[in-house]
Amino acid sequence: MSSSGRRGTSVGERRGPPNGEARGSPSSKGPAAPGGAGRATDADPARPRTKAAQREATTAALIDAARQLFAGRGYANVGTEEIVQQAGVTRGALYHHFRGGKEELFRAVVVQISAETAGRVREVARANDDPWNALIHGIDAFLDACALPDVQRILLVDGPAVLGWDVWRAIDNDYGLRLLEGALQRAIDAGRLPPQPARAAAHVLLGALDEAAMVVARADDARAARNEMGQTVHRLLEGLRVPVR
Repeated sequence: MSSSGRRGTSVGERRGPPNGEARGSPSSKGPAAPGGAGRATDADPARPRTKAAQREATTAALIDAARQLFAGRGYANVGTEEIVQQAGVTRGALYHHFRGGKEELFRAVVVQISAETAGRVREVARANDDPWNALIHGIDAFLDACALPDVQRILLVDGPAVLGWDVWRAIDNDYGLRLLEGALQRAIDAGRLPPQPARAAAHVLLGALDEAAMVVARADDARAARNEMGQTVHRLLEGLRVPVR
């Protein structure tokens, strides 16, 4: 939710915990442990107990806050002050963990969404023993994800515009190309697709899927567009499939 109505603070002013860490870190207010003030105690097991855990908690808080705000209003309409207020950290913490500021934080959000989407696709595909069904259902899961608001706005609309095509495409390849190549190779090995270089086929099919995803993301009726794109991709793949005898 937006925190634009809150009163702002200066760059050097701390908001809650010291050192710019997220609320709930060992440096938050609480009973001092023997041997040093501010340490987490056994009575506070939920608090991060190491610097690495503190860094992880702060980074997660920033990414979560930025994801909510970017999905709701878009990259251009969200300021860093809103992000740090919602995350409960200082501006110093933002630039400590993301030296490139808002754009680098946005890239981290894009990577997170890409990884989650690939995970959903992989889970659906693995639920199918038949390589052809795994390929088809995995593609359907990807198109379903493209109709989700945060995937639409962050990954498909703002992603290429903010990061540039080359960076956005590299992330897409990291999480999409390899997954698709593996699915195609299994379908080829099972005789469900004609013998062919799986990497080349994956590049071509991923291009078609990315274009379908962009259509879904920009459609007035995302669900109708998703169904239309799904039917089109299915027909495309059916034309390539080796008939079952």
